Amino acid sequence: MTTRPLTLYDSLTRSLKPFQPTDPANVRVYSCGPTVYNYAHIGNLRAYVFTDTLSRVLTWKAKAMGWGPLTHIINITDVGHLTSDADVGDDKMEAAARASATSIWDIAAHYTAAFKQNLEDLNIRAPSRFPLATDHIAEMIDFATDIAPRHCYQLEGGLYFDVSTVPDYGRLARVADDEREGRIDPVAGKRHPQDFAIWRTSAPGENRQMEWDSPWGRGAPGWHLECSVMSRKYLGASFDIHTGGIDHREIHHPNEIAQNQAHCECADTGAAFWMHNNFLVERSGKMSKSGGGFTTLRSLVDLGVHPLAYRLMCLSAHYRSELEFSGENLAAALTRLKRLVMATQALRARSDGTETGDASPYVEALDAAVSDDLNTPRALPVLDEMLADKKLSAATRLKALESFDDVLGLALSDLTREALRVRPAQATITSAEIEARLAERREARAAKDFARSDAIRDELATAGVEVMDGDPLGWDWKLAL
Repeated sequence: MTTRPLTLYDSLTRSLKPFQPTDPANVRVYSCGPTVYNYAHIGNLRAYVFTDTLSRVLTWKAKAMGWGPLTHIINITDVGHLTSDADVGDDKMEAAARASATSIWDIAAHYTAAFKQNLEDLNIRAPSRFPLATDHIAEMIDFATDIAPRHCYQLEGGLYFDVSTVPDYGRLARVADDEREGRIDPVAGKRHPQDFAIWRTSAPGENRQMEWDSPWGRGAPGWHLECSVMSRKYLGASFDIHTGGIDHREIHHPNEIAQNQAHCECADTGAAFWMHNNFLVERSGKMSKSGGGFTTLRSLVDLGVHPLAYRLMCLSAHYRSELEFSGENLAAALTRLKRLVMATQALRARSDGTETGDASPYVEALDAAVSDDLNTPRALPVLDEMLADKKLSAATRLKALESFDDVLGLALSDLTREALRVRPAQATITSAEIEARLAERREARAAKDFARSDAIRDELATAGVEVMDGDPLGWDWKLAL
């Protein structure tokens, strides 16, 4: 395979740059993880399809480039993230605990497990480590103690970072000060509107489940502190790539950079590349939990949609482009996934293990696409062309498919037609019962007993099963959504 250089978009410079690991023996990536106060919505999960694609491409390139293994960290925020990303309001975890009258530790454990299950369902590889914020409180206090004399000041509400003490604060966001200030609620005594909390002191009479003693009073860390501390602990002061959603580019990551610069007393931001995926949007606007209603991966599965259809939908758009979520777009992705599964199953049925023909041009085209800033929309048609190329034996195409699975993560080498038939939560009939009734219907049609055939079709329709006569995909049935 031809070795192509990997080019990635750096949000800090707003430019495409060639990627070369700081230490070729150890490629290092940090991804901002979830705040585990609720289920992740599918907009949140787009970020992890993106980071998984990045980690797969880095692993793929490592084989050709001679790089060492990938160290990938995804943190779990179980304390400190406020109900406003602009550093005001209640702690999201504490608010969730009060609302449910449940232990905050139980809430964190439940939603962390749910998040990890989402990743597994989307065929997202587990990172090297999922560090918890609450396991690193002592390190956060040490970090804050180090920078406080030169960069912080204390107010009644806690310890605040003075953004004027670091060079070029907010360069990552690239938004004028007056526009940024409009997003940040005032706090009495703050020297600058953009100053942010390093440590939040518990108010007199406040009943928090999570709080610790510190030099600035009993309380909890600010949200931004954990990422500076944990990325430094597990990846070093300077590492390769830091990822997150595009909303992090405006406040969280600029604040994290400021902390990093304060600690090193230098202009180093901490990462050579800052990479951000764009929003998943509905016609009503950006998907979020703040409105009270949001779509989870589980809700899609309950409708009978396989999770990998959502992964394919994400791959169909460039990670830096907004992606519209709609029932039509998801149905199109599911149909496309069905076509891919049918093609691969047909190859497996025909393969005798003999490889003839050269699939390397397709693998090189895959490499060229993803080497161009993870251009998965350009890679997917290459996959279609390779599977349909009759000049290649079935075994040759199946072998090439392994490379596409390694990079795109669609698991086509193993995914079956049967696995794609996800039973909706409200369904009252099993797949085995459906298949048995369809077998009876085929017998009736063969015997030209069309009245019996129609009766079986109507019985299935009553049970929520659509018999797909004449479907160009040859899909016998589907459960109605």
